[in-house]
Amino acid sequence: MLATIVLLFILAGLALYTVLGGADFGAGLWQLSAGRGPRARTIRDHAHHSMAPVWEANHVWLIFALTVAWTAFPAVVGAVASTLTIPLSIAGLGIIARGIAYALQSATEVPHERRVIDTVFALSSILTPYMLGSTLGAIASGRVPIGNAAGNLVTSWLNPTSILCGALAVAVGAFLAAVYLAADARRLGAGELQRAFRARSLAAGVAAGALAVAGLIVVHHDAERIYRGLTSGWGLAAVIVSALAGLTTLALVWGNRFQLARASAALAVVAILLGWAAAQRPIVLPGLTLRQAAAPHDTLIALIISVVLGGLILAPSLGLLFHLVLAGNLDPTHQPTVPLTPPSARHAPRSGRLAQLAIGCLLVGLVLLTLADPDAAHIVGVIALLTAAVLGFAAVAPDQTTLDDAPPR
Repeated sequence: MLATIVLLFILAGLALYTVLGGADFGAGLWQLSAGRGPRARTIRDHAHHSMAPVWEANHVWLIFALTVAWTAFPAVVGAVASTLTIPLSIAGLGIIARGIAYALQSATEVPHERRVIDTVFALSSILTPYMLGSTLGAIASGRVPIGNAAGNLVTSWLNPTSILCGALAVAVGAFLAAVYLAADARRLGAGELQRAFRARSLAAGVAAGALAVAGLIVVHHDAERIYRGLTSGWGLAAVIVSALAGLTTLALVWGNRFQLARASAALAVVAILLGWAAAQRPIVLPGLTLRQAAAPHDTLIALIISVVLGGLILAPSLGLLFHLVLAGNLDPTHQPTVPLTPPSARHAPRSGRLAQLAIGCLLVGLVLLTLADPDAAHIVGVIALLTAAVLGFAAVAPDQTTLDDAPPR
């Protein structure tokens, strides 16, 4: 039971990294394909300014997923990291090169230097998701055996399923980025940019859908167990949800309803990831089940408590960041309208009560997870910790009514 809870944490981290970091990578593809001239520079600048405030925060989820997986399932991470050392190393170098390019983009206006920086940024934005996708394809197709570098260092990630998953990762990132950037352009009132990314959203959505359909054919011949999982039970349900959400997104984009399209596009992508997880279970690697791969009981309990406590710190910070981004407060031309003053005292009692309830739930969760033995007590303990995280976030998050009532500067 505890191993399943930790696995859900990992899937949540991967899902957030896919819908946030994936869009970040996808923006690089549109920068590469923008062409030359003033219009191309406008497209590249729009992608850069939209993603710049959050690109570092998006990588938090990859670090989170890797850290939790390493702690909870060390044998799995050891086998994956050693057999797939080439694609993972390339992905890591791509993330580093991309970060350097981000930092240098605002350091020069020399055309030649900007072209070099833009090219490095765009190529790493394509190469990194491709390599991460090929890694998932290697795991899904059963080409990563247990042990230190026990699998083939080349064919484990150069195979039909891995190539398909890598291409799908790039297409999905491009789709998400186009939808998000179209929504940002609409918020800014940039009609030409909105139309440009609307067209890109529709094209990328059709391409990603076609790759997903082709993927079923590929895995039918190359990863039969995953194919059976995707065409029955929870895996089939996830595939249906993804298809419906994808079609809904295309309809919303066609109707210029980009805010709703953001959510439906994210749902379509997350459903694909959950479908793979459902098809993969209960085997993690060939001959190794989730229960067999899990760390000792005490380690899992300590990990769950650490994740929840860390969430109490991380969630409010990231929530505030994305609120500011989506509200346009971090736009280059934005003028602050809210004075930097403490929230009104009339909201203090509510925050205080929420904080007290969060502390109470935290204590209940710690007691049940550390002192109680039955699985039912552990389930209640995890629910209590998650409730503490939600209440803690509500207690420390900025009160929107206070922000709305603040007089303009």
